[in-house]
Amino acid sequence: MNSSKIPTLYIVATPIGNLGDMTFRAVEVLKSVDLILCEDTRVTRNLLKHFEIDKPTDSFHRKSNPQKVEKIIEKLRNGQNLALVSDAGTPGLSDPGNELISKVLELLGDEVEIISIPGPSSLTALISVSGLNMTKFQFWGFTPQKKGRNKFFGKLLDSEIPVVFFESPHRLIKNLKLLQELSLEREAKPNLVVGRELTKMFEEVKRGNVDEILEYFETNPDKVRGEFVVIGENKK
Repeated sequence: MNSSKIPTLYIVATPIGNLGDMTFRAVEVLKSVDLILCEDTRVTRNLLKHFEIDKPTDSFHRKSNPQKVEKIIEKLRNGQNLALVSDAGTPGLSDPGNELISKVLELLGDEVEIISIPGPSSLTALISVSGLNMTKFQFWGFTPQKKGRNKFFGKLLDSEIPVVFFESPHRLIKNLKLLQELSLEREAKPNLVVGRELTKMFEEVKRGNVDEILEYFETNPDKVRGEFVVIGENKK
């Protein structure tokens, strides 16, 4: 924990599935702060209950209005220590955490300390078991919901380094088919590593080219559920 006198905003990673991945430091910090900011207070309260953490929570998510940010800034300005968590994993990756941090730095600067409490992340979890050369890679967040899908996967096929992205079970098959079509047009040979439900009971990692991965999930529709992380590597 921060031993200085200035207020602190802690960015706290929480388990992506297995509660055993919660760090001792994360528990200690959450027990010490004045308020915990979270995407969904119901999800976070379940986590806090498991670790016997009795602290107030407040929501902060994509739909939070500017007034919510102003209130958070005011709490820090008044000397309160806050923690920011997401529903699962490390805040600031494909969630509004980075926007809050940017605003805090803009308005408070050196008047506040921002400290990372590192821990679980589906991004690094899949990278660590991928078997690919991940010395260099790009992270692109979630695939586009509607417009921009062709451009997204076209850029993947043009990339000279692996690309990591999050995928929704509702779009997995559709996007695998699109990637297959684009790869045929470009005569590319993308290999994929797909992580499903990482650290959870039905955790699974599938490796293969786009044709093999598509065939697997089309013939096993019961597997098209949960949360996905995908690494795409374009083999020229």
